[in-house]
Amino acid sequence: MSSKSIGEIISSLRKEKGMTQNELAEKMNVTDKAVSKWERNLSCPDVNSIPKLAEVLGTTVEELLNAQTKKENNKVNNIINIALIGVALAMGICIIVTSILKQIETNNAIAMLGIGMSCLSIYLLKMKDDKQ
Repeated sequence: MSSKSIGEIISSLRKEKGMTQNELAEKMNVTDKAVSKWERNLSCPDVNSIPKLAEVLGTTVEELLNAQTKKENNKVNNIINIALIGVALAMGICIIVTSILKQIETNNAIAMLGIGMSCLSIYLLKMKDDKQ
């Protein structure tokens, strides 16, 4: 279940229990619009209501919170991956342009190449770890 978002988990567990959004809303003392927003990942349940939500849905607090944590971690990982690729590309472009203009010393070019290659290596290792 942890590969789903918290909204997907709430929706699937609610449906497994044969509850409507309105019925879940009544048990949680919220509006059916709030439940709809949870299920569409437009908002999250209040942190104080998570234990009651877990009980009503027949799951654990950990399962609900792990879904949210995983989603946030995916966003952070995407940003990091974009930054690593961006730095590697920037280093490569900078080396090419300054070499053409004969405005870079060999030592500086090697250092920039090392930074770019390090970023690519880190990115590839992260991708390998993500697949495992």
